[in-house]
Amino acid sequence: MVKSGAPKDYETYAKAVDERPPTTIRDLLRFKPSNAIPLEEVEPIEKILRRFTTGSISHGALGREAHETLAIAMNRLGAKSGSGEGGEDPARYHRRQNGDWANSAIKQVASARFGVTPEYLASALELEIKMAQGSKPGEGGQLPGHKVSVEIATIRHSVPGVSLISPAPHHDIYSIEDLAQLIYDLKQANTRAKVAVKLVSEAGVGTIAAGVAKAYADVIQISGHDGGTGASPVGSIKNAGMPWEIGLAETQQTLVLNNLRERVVLRTDGGLRTARDVVMAAILGAEEYGFGTAAVVAMGCVMARQCHLNTCPVGVATQNPELRAKFPGTPEMVVNFFTLIAQDVRRMLARLGFRKLEDIVGRVDLIEQKPVDDPAKAMKLDLSPILAPADPTGTKPLIHTWKRNDRKDKPLDEKILKDAKEALDGNGPIHLFYKIRNVHRTVGARVAGEIARRYGDTGLRPGTIHCDFQGSAGQSFGAFCIRGLRLELTGEANDYVGKGMAGGRIIIRPGKGARFKSHENVIIGNTVMYGATGGFLYTAGRAGERFCVRNSGAIAVVEGAGDHGCEYMTGGVVVVLGEIGRNFGAGMTGGLAYVLDEKEGFKLKLNPQLVGLERWRIPKIAIS
Repeated sequence: MVKSGAPKDYETYAKAVDERPPTTIRDLLRFKPSNAIPLEEVEPIEKILRRFTTGSISHGALGREAHETLAIAMNRLGAKSGSGEGGEDPARYHRRQNGDWANSAIKQVASARFGVTPEYLASALELEIKMAQGSKPGEGGQLPGHKVSVEIATIRHSVPGVSLISPAPHHDIYSIEDLAQLIYDLKQANTRAKVAVKLVSEAGVGTIAAGVAKAYADVIQISGHDGGTGASPVGSIKNAGMPWEIGLAETQQTLVLNNLRERVVLRTDGGLRTARDVVMAAILGAEEYGFGTAAVVAMGCVMARQCHLNTCPVGVATQNPELRAKFPGTPEMVVNFFTLIAQDVRRMLARLGFRKLEDIVGRVDLIEQKPVDDPAKAMKLDLSPILAPADPTGTKPLIHTWKRNDRKDKPLDEKILKDAKEALDGNGPIHLFYKIRNVHRTVGARVAGEIARRYGDTGLRPGTIHCDFQGSAGQSFGAFCIRGLRLELTGEANDYVGKGMAGGRIIIRPGKGARFKSHENVIIGNTVMYGATGGFLYTAGRAGERFCVRNSGAIAVVEGAGDHGCEYMTGGVVVVLGEIGRNFGAGMTGGLAYVLDEKEGFKLKLNPQLVGLERWRIPKIAIS
């Protein structure tokens, strides 16, 4: 965007931008001479604007006014804004009377699963799995306690005033197969939304991206180290991460080499500020472009670097009501910024001789390394790996050609939805019976998503859709369960039972002919009720590791649990009628946990807000 006092002639301005002192890798590259075309022949800015996104900055890092301003602006443009990992007020999912829409099109699913409910998922056009962040790879999100207001705590299902530090890993992702399962879960919860996976620019990211494409993600985002500086530790800002140019080029080359490029949209972010940055990103392989800091500055951020202190002087990055009242931003300011960027992109396309932005995606033959006198050591850099053509033969696609990257299967939920149509329409309760096998994954999630789409997280009357299953359930049984849904399983279930559940009931018991004692045997797998915000789970048997990790509102009863139970728990009640493993309640900041251990003859009560850890002797009792 041309600043006041800059040359009015665009060619003069563009030349000045091309020749600015180098501060990034893209400043060491220049466009090769080409035959220009008239600007009128280039695609309209509306098509370019659709490729823009705002960075996933949470409501918590930003104040409500700033967060909603970004969403409204991007919806006006037909572009997409990112929610960040903090959830959103459900009131934003509906259009306002003046036609504006404060709903973030991209809903993020991060490791803490803050605010991830069925309605949150159902309101998205795209669901983004945040594997890492460019400015602090290997770390989870961080929100200081003084920014966790009552409003923020309510949306995130946590405790006001308590710092919210997301786990570094997703506790349901320890392999590429686990990631594929979460992608499948999200696509079941919202069949209309695409699923994106956010990766960090690093050496070897291309191999990871290939696995993500094979795991059936629709979008891959490569995040550079320049982004997210407002909420990252100084040590990470200065010492971690890599430029997006490196990771983007490697990802493009790897996907093309492995015949995967046509399956996914490739997006990049992390310091994009100008139209030249957009065009360079396109040439290196990106089809969509994320703006974080630049978009926030456009609506009034003064870069005071006080985001973490809750003292933002212009009310952008604070939860202090007095400071938020000073927020100067409007959607028009953000709209103007992106419109000017799109106009400049059109001008650059005309200079390069191309009519569409997609025509230059992956065309590294259009750029070359330019000589730089100052600093002289810049010329010692070998940028040939970045400039290597992804497909020297010119026969493979350099952009995505598939509308969606979906696996071909027929989930059991398709039959359940058909059978439960009358109940979904509000015509009374229904009781259904099904045989289930371990190939049936994420059973109940599509039904829960449909209920959330129609009725929100309020759901239906308890027990409206009652499903009885017999057999061995696959992964994510009852994921995102919602009020009105009752799932009873006679048999056993794999990992991730009740993942993200927000209501309803899940009941799991062994068959009547079982010859084992339930409290001595495992009946459900690992990471059960991860990120649950409500509902009830009753299990006649033991659970695996990480039982109720990040539980923030659900009630669960189980006859034993493995290591790391109730880790990072912020709400709800857990009753363990038996043994527990190591590290129980680690990082727990809310809720209640009771453990009744017959062998040890004691009862353990854990409530970090009130009494800490208490043990007291009780008579031994029989647990059946």
